[in-house]
Amino acid sequence: MKKLVVIIAMMASAVQLNAQDAISRFFDKYASDESYTNVTITSRMFSLFTDLEMESQEDKEIMEAIGKLKGLKILAKEDISNGKSLYKEALSKLPKAEFEELMSVRDEDKDMKFMIKEKDGKISELVMLMGGDSQFFILTIFGEIDLKQVAKISKAMDIDGLDNLNKLDKNN
Repeated sequence: MKKLVVIIAMMASAVQLNAQDAISRFFDKYASDESYTNVTITSRMFSLFTDLEMESQEDKEIMEAIGKLKGLKILAKEDISNGKSLYKEALSKLPKAEFEELMSVRDEDKDMKFMIKEKDGKISELVMLMGGDSQFFILTIFGEIDLKQVAKISKAMDIDGLDNLNKLDKNN
């Protein structure tokens, strides 16, 4: 019986790691190209934020939400001709069975998708993907994610695009 439990736990871990691995492999493929902007924030950095003194209740809530994050990765490039093909490539790497689309936006020259990985009502990963005629952007946030706080966090960290998550809250 113990062996069965261990095997099931290992399989569940492998499935969860597979999604992050697919995204990590995509990041790794382009991270060494100096023409891309590549940002990685670790859980240690997030934990340093939570040690700061906050005055307002809203700031305290944001810091609490930040403390639950395990990491953030951004890969971006502007002034390119293949932004839409990079968008399609990155989208194809996401395991469709594990991610649910929250929102998609199609503009004149770009496509954007927000996707989450959720289990038992808890969001463990948020992916924002954008590709356009001359730009590409992918962001992944992983940890324990509160969507209501992510837009506030993005404003505090000056991350463009995540402010679109405010639209989700207004629609619910």
